[in-house]
Amino acid sequence: QVQLVESGGGLVQAGGSLRLSCAASGRTFSIYAMGWFRQAPGKEREFVAAISWSNGNTFYADSVKGRFTISRDNKNTVYLQMNSLKPEDTAVYYCAARTGFPSNYDVEYDYWGQGTQVTVSS
Repeated sequence: QVQLVESGGGLVQAGGSLRLSCAASGRTFSIYAMGWFRQAPGKEREFVAAISWSNGNTFYADSVKGRFTISRDNKNTVYLQMNSLKPEDTAVYYCAARTGFPSNYDVEYDYWGQGTQVTVSS
């Protein structure tokens, strides 16, 4: 099993920045990719970004491309740097991990964190 713990959410004004962190523990050797998803009230969960654990390749949703950056360190932690935040970025952000290649489909992820709230005020 893999455990994921997110941190770094909060309230920020439009145009501001936040950095989310997700620490993985447990059988981390089985992780091949990690991703970030978000879910706004009344909406389905959507893909935000993903990163390959082996080569660091990154993938982004069009809505965040150029504003968000996903990265990882060598201590099993993945980050989501969010700049130029907009009110429509308000959502609960979830970290996820899978034993396969990066994917933008939430159903393909094996492990999930508890989520962290990001609220962007206008």
